Amino acid sequence: MFNIVLVNPEIPQNTGSIGRICVNTDSRLHIIKPISFDLSEKAVRRAGMDYWKLLDLKVWESLDDFLDSHGDKSKRFFFATTKTDKPYFKADFQDGDYLFFGAESKGLPAELMGMMPENMVTIPMGKNGRSLNLSVAVGIVLYDALRQNY
Repeated sequence: MFNIVLVNPEIPQNTGSIGRICVNTDSRLHIIKPISFDLSEKAVRRAGMDYWKLLDLKVWESLDDFLDSHGDKSKRFFFATTKTDKPYFKADFQDGDYLFFGAESKGLPAELMGMMPENMVTIPMGKNGRSLNLSVAVGIVLYDALRQNY
């Protein structure tokens, strides 16, 4: 099982789609507050469809709370970011890893990625693109992690 960690997600439809991806990959979804919407919002449920009730979900009050509980696993934290040149397919993912994705408008906190800068990964894009939709990015990285461990 992989762990998807959303740090301060901002768009409920993305979170709903990511929940659906997690159900279909037997992954756990960790959502770290603050978030700008209520998880019971119709948009989350609509995007997650009937999968949402099957989701293995853990909501954390803060990044500090999450790290207090999981900091001992930091060697297996991977950070999706545009601030590195290392493509995600060069990472060596293992079952149980934590794949972090940041807020749609600002990404992950630099201090978080500083815990394991060698585990920062990016999705290569053409010269005209700067980022992908969050749920698309989660799907790309998670399915490669699954491929590596299948």
